[in-house]
Amino acid sequence: MTNLRVLVTGGSGFLAAHCVLRLLDDGYQVRTTVRSHRGADRVRSMVAAGGSTAAADVEVVQADLTADDGWDAAVADCDYVLHVASPFPAAPPAHEDDLIVPARDGSLRVLRAAQRGGVKRVVLTSSFAAIGYGHPPTATPYDETSWTNPDARGVTAYAKSKTLAERAAWDFAEREGLELAVVNPTVIFGPALSRDYGTSVALLALLLDGGTPVLPRATVGVVDARDVADLEVRAMTHPAAAGERFLATAGLMTVPDIARTLRDRLGDAARKVPTRTIPDWVVRIVAAFDDNVRMTVPMLGTPHDATSAKARRMLGWAPRSTEEAVVATAQSILAVKS
Repeated sequence: MTNLRVLVTGGSGFLAAHCVLRLLDDGYQVRTTVRSHRGADRVRSMVAAGGSTAAADVEVVQADLTADDGWDAAVADCDYVLHVASPFPAAPPAHEDDLIVPARDGSLRVLRAAQRGGVKRVVLTSSFAAIGYGHPPTATPYDETSWTNPDARGVTAYAKSKTLAERAAWDFAEREGLELAVVNPTVIFGPALSRDYGTSVALLALLLDGGTPVLPRATVGVVDARDVADLEVRAMTHPAAAGERFLATAGLMTVPDIARTLRDRLGDAARKVPTRTIPDWVVRIVAAFDDNVRMTVPMLGTPHDATSAKARRMLGWAPRSTEEAVVATAQSILAVKS
């Protein structure tokens, strides 16, 4: 056990719980935030479900991204902060500010508290959504030099929220001299730690349950939550990571590819997974009336490819394959449902 303490924001979230697990495995003292005290049991339950015997050692404190209360206490005596908490809805919000404001203002609350508390470095979890949208179609993989154009037509509220929150974080860090690194994951799969899967994992649960009769020909970048947590810790400690963004992706998969992988690898457990695809033009029509379908529209057409070469080169990051991430996710879904 090291004397170093790390704050992970939003510990009851899917990725944050995997970050807590990784930090415990590495011997760090871990503190995490929840929006209400009821979340403490959920955090420890998820950590235990991940195989850790140190769930009781996780310190859980209350702090909400929408309020100032609690953040100074949360960062007190912490050496590092992994700011993972951010809203990620299953459907578009009624108004885009419902996402943008808490994402941007919440990030700044955490950074201000970290600055006051004298932490060594903050690692902000942003998203590929802050990199690859609002541009003309391109076959060139996106990298960390690209930024989403939040004013472009068709850019979702979620992409705007991640872009504006990350921009605000970099501005603050430069202005105040705070040491910051940013991780930008693509769609995050990985072992579910509770029945509340989260938005990304819920896609695979929907396929396994036969909840959709057809498959959109959408393409997504895929990465395992365990590998994102690994990259977060590398970005937290590596001297060269300060002031850098790191794209986290294992590669591209189409939704039909994901479905095929499930059927090939899971056998009878994937018997409800659909096989038929639906044309893009039909998806776009349905999206006019269905918020959930509307979220897939940016994934149609030219794939938004991305490269994680920088993380691999600078930090020695080596993620699992996309197929491994999908299969591990599906197996965990089946396990928590049994």
